[in-house]
Amino acid sequence: MGQCFFCQGIQTVTANNPLLQSHDLPPFSQIRAEHVLPAIEAILADNRKAIAEILEKQGKAPTWAGLVLAIDELNDRLGAAWSPVSHLNAVCNSAELREAYESCLPALSAYSTELGQNRALFDAYQALINSPEAAGFDVAQKTILEHALRDFRLSGIDLPADKQQRYAEVQSKLSELGSRFSNQLLDATQAWTKHVTDEAALAGLTDSAKAQMAAAAQAKGLEGWLITLEFPSYYAVMTYASDRALREEVYAAYCTRASDQGPNAGQFDNGPVMQQILDLRQELAELLGYKNYAELSLATKMAESSDQVLSFLRDLAKRSKPFAAQDLEQLKAYAAEQGCPELASWDAGYFGEKLREQRYSVSQEALRAYFPIDKVLGGLFSIVQRLYGIEIAELKGFDSWHPDVRLFEIKENGQHVGRFFFDLYARANKRGGAWMDGARDRRRTAGGELQSPVANLVCNFTPAAPGKPALLTHDEVTTLFHEFGHGLHHLLTRIEHAGVSGINGVAWDAVELPSQFMENWCWEPEGLALISGHYETGAALPQDLLDKMLAAKNFQSGMMMVRQLEFSLFDFELHASHGDGRSVLQVLEGVRDEVSVMRPPAYNRFPNSFAHIFAGGYAAGYYSYKWAEVLSADAFSRFEEEGVLNAETGRAFREAILARGGSREPMVLFVDFRGREPSIDALLRHSGLTEGAAA
Repeated sequence: MGQCFFCQGIQTVTANNPLLQSHDLPPFSQIRAEHVLPAIEAILADNRKAIAEILEKQGKAPTWAGLVLAIDELNDRLGAAWSPVSHLNAVCNSAELREAYESCLPALSAYSTELGQNRALFDAYQALINSPEAAGFDVAQKTILEHALRDFRLSGIDLPADKQQRYAEVQSKLSELGSRFSNQLLDATQAWTKHVTDEAALAGLTDSAKAQMAAAAQAKGLEGWLITLEFPSYYAVMTYASDRALREEVYAAYCTRASDQGPNAGQFDNGPVMQQILDLRQELAELLGYKNYAELSLATKMAESSDQVLSFLRDLAKRSKPFAAQDLEQLKAYAAEQGCPELASWDAGYFGEKLREQRYSVSQEALRAYFPIDKVLGGLFSIVQRLYGIEIAELKGFDSWHPDVRLFEIKENGQHVGRFFFDLYARANKRGGAWMDGARDRRRTAGGELQSPVANLVCNFTPAAPGKPALLTHDEVTTLFHEFGHGLHHLLTRIEHAGVSGINGVAWDAVELPSQFMENWCWEPEGLALISGHYETGAALPQDLLDKMLAAKNFQSGMMMVRQLEFSLFDFELHASHGDGRSVLQVLEGVRDEVSVMRPPAYNRFPNSFAHIFAGGYAAGYYSYKWAEVLSADAFSRFEEEGVLNAETGRAFREAILARGGSREPMVLFVDFRGREPSIDALLRHSGLTEGAAA
């Protein structure tokens, strides 16, 4: 599977710290753990000095260039050093790097709080808003200034000194706890493996899954096969392993990671970490004058109130639950026919796949042969080229963190627009899941040059088996399109002010609009024709297979919908009701009483690995996926009306949504594109959750 360059120690440390040199793309292979803290400390010291000079120079009459642009320059330099470190910590984790990364968190948190509570800086922004120059500002500049004043207030600018001090302590501790949650989850995921020497135990598993497990065993110097808790391995067992006891064993290890239960009970337990995080978030909210953290979180979001979010989720649950109950009855009846009278959590994926195959004669595995990675990428690029008028080409000869990483460039009319890295496959020492992060923002520099954006796109797909290209399941294809949608939002911005360029300044519950929107092309015949072709023959996806796949699109979508609503309601309730005496698990059980149709076993500790809300940006914001899905389904319905590859509609979407970043309120941008406010009908229709749609 190759080695992370970071872990190889391939270069001796030189006196020149690569994180302090200016670079076009990060010099990943040169970055060492010992570079990290000295670079960050040096930049923070420089920035503090520079801010004092800016405030002295700007006095009572600040200008956009003298204040906002000057601070953008400081932020950019800090980002250019910290972004590659943070990225390497996620994709090439090692004990040394982790320690270096964590050693910087208190300093970065303190610096951020210090800026947010700098009264002279706040006064300068306030003076700029009221200055004659501000009358000539464009909408993006005005939005940046509004956001800045809001963020000062959310950083405690108006608090007395003792409360400001406490705010700083809480933020610092939260940043440390989020990192600890993430580390303990990664460690727990890697701590459990199952070594199998008898192939018969793997009955039902696909050749590609077994090849992957054999490679994992070989990497550890073992004969046979190694089952791990990395998602492709876990998914393969849950979906295909005929041995029910094996499924139960792997399920139990996976759903108790980082908890007080399961095979490694108590070893990496995130339970106490979650409790501390929730207590501190509640304290933070109260410090700033909010009733709870859910209300604080909505201060920067599109949704207007907790009641609005909860009624949105509950309405969706009410509409979806009858479909979910019907899905479960059908699954139970099928499992009973197959000799499994008591359907358990470790059976649902297995019998679900078997029932899908029986009902639609289509399996994820059979489809995999039609989605070789290069065909999928070529088709994806072809779709966005048609829609948005851009060209994408692969670049070679760049510095990287792993041999599998690829780099691409976007051009428009021959002009450079931006670049993105793809790191697509699961491996050891890499955080699970899939994500996009902005490595560099598009902005006009203080010197007048246009800086182009760079994005990191990370997935955890099944790597290629020997002698074959990597073959994706259709689910993985959908994930790729989703993350690429985020990437396009970051890369296709036309905004030249860093604060609202790309995904910056976009309300969190609207940030999933471009990503979920892109997923639609994975289900459209015109899209599928471009992204699929048999890896050996190049033959198109046969019409009958395509028809079956489309027919199976909403198979068990009721159960999937209520599962997502369970996560969303749990997250929001957890933050809205903290302090009412209920434990994390009691909140979850209450939500399950309300929306779930299938209950997991009592030992399940899902919250302990819910990194989205405890170590990501989704705290009291996981509802954003469903909220933005309403927007994305409705936005896509315009393409259904005008043609799914209609270039004119594509340009309209690009100019209204992608190009404008966070420069306007999301609802304003949506209405610009759709001509009206969003309706939930398209989401229900796309999910097969309308009357008469039940299979």
